[in-house]
Amino acid sequence: MGATHPLALAPVTSPPSTVDGFVKEFLQNLNFERGVTLTSSSPNDRYMALAHTVRDYLQARWLEDQRRQREMQAKGVCYLSAEYLLGRQLDNNLLATRLTDIATEAMAACGIDIDDLRQQEVEPGLGNGGLGRLAACFIDSLATMSVPSIGYGIRYEYGIFRQTFVDGQQVEQPDAWLALGSPWEFPHPEAAQEISFGGHTEKYDDDGVERSRWVPGWNVQAVPYNYMVPGYHNGRVNTLRLWRAVATSAFDLRIFNSGDYEEAVRAQTFAENISKVLYPEDSTPQGKELRLQQQYFFVAASIADFLQHQLAEDYDYEKLPDRVIFQLNDTHPVIAVPEFMRVLVDERGLEWDTAWAITQKCFAYTCHTLLPEALEVWSVDLLGRLLPRHLEIIYRINDDFLEEVRERFGDDEMRIRDMSIISEHPDRSVRMAYLATVAGAKVNGVAELHSQLLRDKVLHDFDEFYPGKFTNVTNGVTPRRFVRLANPRLADLITDALGAGWTVDLERLRGLEAFAEDPEFRARFAEVKAANKRTLSEVLLSRDGFTVSDGHMLDVMVKRLHEYKRQMLKLLHIVTTYESIVSGKVAAADVVPRTFIFGAKAAPGYVMAKRIIHLINAVGSVVNSDPRVEGRLQVLFPPNYNVTLAERVIPAADLSEQISLAGKEASGTGNMKFALNGALTIGTDDGANVEIRELVGDDDFFLFGMSEPEVEALWAQGYKPADFYQKDPQLRAAIDLIASGAFSGGDRSVFEPIVSNLLYDDRFMVLADYASYIAAQARVDAAYADQDAWTRSAILNVARTGFFSSDRSIRDYIDRIWHTPPVL
Repeated sequence: MGATHPLALAPVTSPPSTVDGFVKEFLQNLNFERGVTLTSSSPNDRYMALAHTVRDYLQARWLEDQRRQREMQAKGVCYLSAEYLLGRQLDNNLLATRLTDIATEAMAACGIDIDDLRQQEVEPGLGNGGLGRLAACFIDSLATMSVPSIGYGIRYEYGIFRQTFVDGQQVEQPDAWLALGSPWEFPHPEAAQEISFGGHTEKYDDDGVERSRWVPGWNVQAVPYNYMVPGYHNGRVNTLRLWRAVATSAFDLRIFNSGDYEEAVRAQTFAENISKVLYPEDSTPQGKELRLQQQYFFVAASIADFLQHQLAEDYDYEKLPDRVIFQLNDTHPVIAVPEFMRVLVDERGLEWDTAWAITQKCFAYTCHTLLPEALEVWSVDLLGRLLPRHLEIIYRINDDFLEEVRERFGDDEMRIRDMSIISEHPDRSVRMAYLATVAGAKVNGVAELHSQLLRDKVLHDFDEFYPGKFTNVTNGVTPRRFVRLANPRLADLITDALGAGWTVDLERLRGLEAFAEDPEFRARFAEVKAANKRTLSEVLLSRDGFTVSDGHMLDVMVKRLHEYKRQMLKLLHIVTTYESIVSGKVAAADVVPRTFIFGAKAAPGYVMAKRIIHLINAVGSVVNSDPRVEGRLQVLFPPNYNVTLAERVIPAADLSEQISLAGKEASGTGNMKFALNGALTIGTDDGANVEIRELVGDDDFFLFGMSEPEVEALWAQGYKPADFYQKDPQLRAAIDLIASGAFSGGDRSVFEPIVSNLLYDDRFMVLADYASYIAAQARVDAAYADQDAWTRSAILNVARTGFFSSDRSIRDYIDRIWHTPPVL
């Protein structure tokens, strides 16, 4: 091998951080990356050149960090998540690198308004909701806190669907976020991993030891696409690695030449389906199989990638727990556990007990739900057909685990059935949450109440069996994106009051408490909120043609559409208010003006959720066109709610609706974002609402509804929703108005399923909490009437919710689970 060229050993240097230097880099990227001149370039050309210029500023540090991490072999985090809702990257990367002002001046010097380029960016919709936004916050905090980490996921060709409304009903359109290319990714086909499926297993003799061998039936390649994840102002850059599926032999020329063109590319089409779309609709057997393929595909690629590229060839695997922790973000990546065992035992030749001891120290599991239907199970038939060796391993894990249970508790068959990873009813299946709990070093919930309910109810037997395994890490959000970028006016006001350090030490917001008593500061805070409302109004007018009424309270409910989140309860409040005005019970002039804003997508196969969306739009259509409530009530439902829209809605909101049935929401992160941006919360004691209320105080939080024990008690005594309908004239009037066809052109059948569901199958107790909710909304009206007092409460919400930084969440993970100190 020849001598290495001296330049190959030199450190990579960053481009100059001056306006002139930036202009030069930008024009070079425009010429040589895009192949155009400034005068002949399109807006997309200019955006791509700007993005590449910012990317250049990150690359030197990124390459250096990767080198240092490999050399130091410090313990790091592999964050395994099926979702990442990153939001737009340009502004985040400008902020992290302190280049916002330089880039703005450089574009102006070229005759370009940087805001026009910002609009060119399409955010990657690689998540469904809170889970993906949380993952994005966490990788931001890991980089900001200088913790070595790699986020692993899937590069879906089509992300979460683009939502449109046709006659008020949700219609899903493909989210072609890659149509114009992504300037932030680095594809590495040479580092592809081969991922196998199907086939069978066979036994063989290995020097007197019987072992199993997987003989796969087919395989695909996983091609990595790297994204840089910069820390905030610390020069650190971690990696997000997303996998794309391609065929191992994509094209058969012989078949093509024979004229069977479709068959010639069949393997390619089949393989690429795996990473084609986020969460394929899984109400069919084919959809279920594709979803399991996705999950195994990305975790198998990720484990192979880490072991091959982060460890020395002669690495002692018994030391692996000192080198890595794989964090399972919900049940989607749990198939990583048997895959890890397969690699250690079948490929690396470790003994089973040694491999299992390593595995139990290298994995940790975050549970994000309390709903039984959200805890994934996979049928034994499907697993056996798609991953036969993994099913064998799961059976072995379960047999060994149940033997331990018997040793501890004797032959308590009911307990053994309840704790078995393999469920026999209604069909034989693998309970992935149980597998993760048995394999994980730690299991955490995501809010104090959620974690307590996990221990007490959902996984009670496991908590008893594994004392100390369960812990809590309350969720958090990154203040860089969700305050500094989303709400620059508020960020500047906070910095003027407290200095700049709050962006990485959010508990400093406590210093704002004193300013809540300052009339001048309250006036400035109120102007920030008013300006944010004007900005949102401009966005909605441009985006959706909506005109937002001036002077209204902005009452906002934005989250995934699910019955447990109870958008229906919010809608009943709107219908009640509307009905009270049009029936003459209340004068319109006596009603506090409100604009209600919804943002929500329903899963394509979730029929009731889609009906509720239809009803919200129908109510909005009637309310918004009725002169009797003009200037008092307005209902807006902008389609395709995403991170980009959230960054405009959240800073403008006055009231945050967090109204899930107590005991059903694991945590929530939208509740944190709203409070940090100066919205007051109306909510139940559910999820992280409990901690928000404890921090901000009862006087600055509108609590309503049953507690979790009261919910359980009502279920136990026999909940009959129709009884609440009969006893409450207001509730009856609202439901009767919906049932009458008032919002469906007189056709009573359109929303009859919703009415019947409320009256006879109200699983999430909308009617039981209705009266308490309406009373709480009356308190909201009274509080909002005193604008100065409301502003004081809003300031105190900001001041007292610094706890909800994702930096604090990551510190808790480090202290309680990972034990991965920063590498400075």
